[in-house]
Amino acid sequence: MVALPPGPRFILRHLHYIAFPPTVAFLTINIANWLLGVTVPTWVAAILSIISYPAILFSYIALEERRWRRSAAAHGATLPPIVKKTDFNVVGDVENRFPRDMLFRVCEKYGNTFLLEIFFVKRFFTSEPEHVKAILATDFGSFEKGPGFRDQMKSLLGVGVFNADGEMWKFHRSMARPFFSKDRISHFDIFDRHALDALQQMKTRLNEGYAVDWQDLVSRFTMDSATEFLFGKDVRSLAAGLPYPPTSDIARMQTYKPEADEFSSTFLEAQIASSKRGRYQQAWGLNEFWKDKVESRKAAIDKFINPILTDALRKNAEKGQDVDSKVSEEDTLLSQLLKVTDDYNVIHDETLNILLAGRDTTACTLTFAVYRLAEHPDVLRRLREEILEVVGPNRRPSYDDIRNMKYLRAVINETLRLYPPVMIYSVFMMHRRKDLWGADALKFDPDRFLDERVQKYLTPNPFIFLPFNAGPRICLGQQFAYNETSFMLIRLLQQFSAIEFVPEVAPESMVPPGYADSPGSDGSDRVWMGNHLTLYAKGGLWVRMSEAQEE
Repeated sequence: MVALPPGPRFILRHLHYIAFPPTVAFLTINIANWLLGVTVPTWVAAILSIISYPAILFSYIALEERRWRRSAAAHGATLPPIVKKTDFNVVGDVENRFPRDMLFRVCEKYGNTFLLEIFFVKRFFTSEPEHVKAILATDFGSFEKGPGFRDQMKSLLGVGVFNADGEMWKFHRSMARPFFSKDRISHFDIFDRHALDALQQMKTRLNEGYAVDWQDLVSRFTMDSATEFLFGKDVRSLAAGLPYPPTSDIARMQTYKPEADEFSSTFLEAQIASSKRGRYQQAWGLNEFWKDKVESRKAAIDKFINPILTDALRKNAEKGQDVDSKVSEEDTLLSQLLKVTDDYNVIHDETLNILLAGRDTTACTLTFAVYRLAEHPDVLRRLREEILEVVGPNRRPSYDDIRNMKYLRAVINETLRLYPPVMIYSVFMMHRRKDLWGADALKFDPDRFLDERVQKYLTPNPFIFLPFNAGPRICLGQQFAYNETSFMLIRLLQQFSAIEFVPEVAPESMVPPGYADSPGSDGSDRVWMGNHLTLYAKGGLWVRMSEAQEE
């Protein structure tokens, strides 16, 4: 059965809303004619049918707001303030502003919880830890992602764990949880192989005299690591080589895209297209009326995934269901899922969901960690001293090494605080609130996770720091992400002793005028942050690095 395009599907789903206003107008005209003997001209009937839409819409909005207020009063509560449209401009140069700049400014006027009206739909906004705690933990059962979110994300995430509620969500969690055991996530062979490849390519490019896009490099590293971890086979995105700075002659001469980049580039395009749907709320289908912009980009993704899944399902059927549910050292997430289900769609969507989480979030953390190390050479020097003291200049780090490196964990946590990969629940804003983190909340300072500020701010209120969510939806791959990020930073600083941020080699990565003039910035931000499903640096993160002399 051929699926309808998004536009017609939206219209059919909302046909009763479309038909209701003119039906009311038609019945009103006929009742007036019957009771009063009034003959309404056709042109008047047509006008009444047209104005019935805004009349009924605004009546519904007023009645809904009244119902909300009465419901809140019945619970001994009040509705948060409703933001005036003049205070929240959703058009203009939003893309050129500091992330969530408008929301930071709205918070200054309305507080940390308020109501926004977007396309006639009211949305609650909060960056209040107690509210987030209720959503994620203490009142978890009362909240779900809901049909609107699932509809927006279905083209990309399907029925995977990040697009599921209720029993389906529990099923997905139970499938994936055994795979993220300590023994499995502390097996570093995959990390080491791809990290050494990436860093060797970076050395070669730097020795040629060119800057390197660190964000691109770690995106390839995490993509290859994640696909091998999940499927037992990587997409070999590092094999495509690293890009040259856009201002270089060699970059201007390149006119082709390596085939190894196809998976990664279309994966990114699909995420961007998915995230843009949120701007239109439930009406996103009208913006993609005849063509699903995400589905059209899935072909390159499925070209890699589908043969692997088909082959794995065939082999699994030939040998019979494995009754041993324990995760072995040779297992991939795919082989683990095959022990639980043989549903092709469930396995396909679950692996794609975990790939999105495992690749993008870690790449984001590594990107902004190196940006901050470049901007804070004192932090870099101190971190490198810890690495050389614990691991040395050449040895591969172990799980115990990483666990014992307190400053490394503090650097990662501080990066996650200022640059949380996923910004839902307004974590980005909550992590930058001075009343929650102190007067220096906008400053990059890893020591806040080591000194008395831990006991002053974080210990009494742990829900102010949520880079990995919390409660039943806490990220299963949290420790995996810490391990991969730690491993790459250790390998990097074993070989390099200084980092310089050089955005001028890629003009599209330079922040626009006035970018850092935001209540959410300390005024020193030089990296242009953007976000689709996760946070990233627009135009890349271009750096030069100095190789370390033998210690």
